[in-house]
Amino acid sequence: MGRIDDIIVGIDLGTTNSLVAHSETAGPRVIIDPGVDDGGVLPSVVAIDPMSGRATVGREARAHAVEQPLTTIHSIKRLMGRGFAQLAEGVQQLPYRVVQRSSGGGKGARRDPRSSGPGLRDLAVVAIGQREYTPPEISAMILNELKHRAEKHFGHAIRKAVITVPAYFDDAQRQATRDAGLIAGLDVVRIVNEPTAAALAYGLDRRDDATVAVYDLGGGTFDISILRLTGGVFEVLSTHGDTQLGGDDFDRQIIGLATREIRELFGLDIDSPATRQSLWNFAEAVKMQLSNEQQASLQIDLGSGRVYERVVTRAEFEAMIAPFIDRTLDSCRQALKASGLKSGDVEQVITVGGSTRIPYVRQRVGELFGRRPYTALNPEQVVALGAAVQASILAGVRRDVLLLDVTPLSLGIETLGGAMGKLITANTKIPCQATETFTTFQDGQTAVKINVLQGERELVADCRSLGEFELRGVPPMPAGLPLVDVTFLIDQNGILNVSARERRSSQEAGIQIVPAHGLTRDEVRRMQIEAVEHAREDMSAHRLIDLRNQVEFDTHKAEQSLQRFGDLIEADERAAILREMKALRQFATASSDANAIHERLQKFGEMTLPLAQAAIGATLRETAK
Repeated sequence: MGRIDDIIVGIDLGTTNSLVAHSETAGPRVIIDPGVDDGGVLPSVVAIDPMSGRATVGREARAHAVEQPLTTIHSIKRLMGRGFAQLAEGVQQLPYRVVQRSSGGGKGARRDPRSSGPGLRDLAVVAIGQREYTPPEISAMILNELKHRAEKHFGHAIRKAVITVPAYFDDAQRQATRDAGLIAGLDVVRIVNEPTAAALAYGLDRRDDATVAVYDLGGGTFDISILRLTGGVFEVLSTHGDTQLGGDDFDRQIIGLATREIRELFGLDIDSPATRQSLWNFAEAVKMQLSNEQQASLQIDLGSGRVYERVVTRAEFEAMIAPFIDRTLDSCRQALKASGLKSGDVEQVITVGGSTRIPYVRQRVGELFGRRPYTALNPEQVVALGAAVQASILAGVRRDVLLLDVTPLSLGIETLGGAMGKLITANTKIPCQATETFTTFQDGQTAVKINVLQGERELVADCRSLGEFELRGVPPMPAGLPLVDVTFLIDQNGILNVSARERRSSQEAGIQIVPAHGLTRDEVRRMQIEAVEHAREDMSAHRLIDLRNQVEFDTHKAEQSLQRFGDLIEADERAAILREMKALRQFATASSDANAIHERLQKFGEMTLPLAQAAIGATLRETAK
């Protein structure tokens, strides 16, 4: 065992359950509280006393959830890094109150002073009594309990952790997870994608040249990652997923069935917080029972001698959840396509997450990949164990493994005319960095606005803005002379930093993207589906914007050259250039034929060649004096 400061624990901060683990030379182990018979599993449930603010975490909180539905929070992971507007529909089904953040916010909010991304006013927060709690603040309470469990195990303070997140968590959701760690007093030394952690835990680094699919279906999120494993190198080829799909959705199907039938049979709308919490508990119990048996009984006492009784069969349940499983398999196909592989190329399929205990899930996954999933380890522990392996690598205990993860969506900036200039494309290995040089299109421009975008389309209108910042203090120069280097840097945790530097003046500005919310499932699906459906028209639109910008730039430069050197060419040549300049601008504005604009632009360049030669000659003569 190393020094106290060297100990780094691995944490799986899950939607339904969370765990903490540690790895030494003998391998990773889940840290278990000797006084609690829970196998190291901590329910991700927090109960808060509205008067004192005291938090109770885990089994005790879950045990009293029905009695205290308004002050008991579960599934907080689904709110992490997301805006209230995105959650408006989903939060109506929660027993506790989720509201739009009022001014001031909770103590868990953090914002980088360089950031000018979407404001935190849209943040969804949990309201208990007179206080509002941000999702990172609630998550920090869970992390604190895990931290205390580890400290009890080691007998001293724990300050460092690796925390896992779904592979498809966007930048906002990763930042929210990091914030939760900071609030809990943890230095989050690395954020690792859950499927990659699962692959580490299975010890697949001991196999050479294997292609593996990790199917991760938990309580609130789904991921699929395709990895190539060669000699201890874990290379993620592609990833896909949905941060709003998981076992909670299966519970909602059972809840929906019960509420519909109670309404039909008894004419009752059961919508009190206590009833909603009871239904969550009943639904979860039915779901778990159907994983082992062919049917499960559902019984709810409605009072006044009225009792709702129902037997739910496994076949009924499978029919309810089939559309959700179909969505996960669509993601698998997308990931395979992005990796350039077919299902038959995958040599092993690993299932991760508590929801993969459902036989129907394993069956459908096996059918898609043509092989039975590998389920040797506890699917609820495997991510925490993998996080512990990664922690041991960072602590120097283990040096034989290398992780190469990827970014799930393309990133870029807005260019003139509303085009998306991509600097980092989807499924690029992280950490990564990309720099491109841009310029100004107006004379004397002293500031440049940088709009950071995320998405797969070619136009700004079809992508999502992550944030904006402004590079000021650019010396006034003619259009096209300032050289602005824009750099995108994604660190090992998947956190994005963007900077801009004007070369001549060395003026710099930057932003760490800390938006208030992430992408909805519909936004992610729209981005990907539309990127394929509209690829040709998007590229055409992008090309048209670029050509129109070039027309404006070339005619502006020609206009300036005419003013300075026009007397060096024949009068009829000057007149011809002026006529064509006006005609070209009008044609570029009115026409949508990119090829025709390109042809006219080339001819204009040939027409202005004598002017350019005269300007060069005059400049050389002036320099020689």
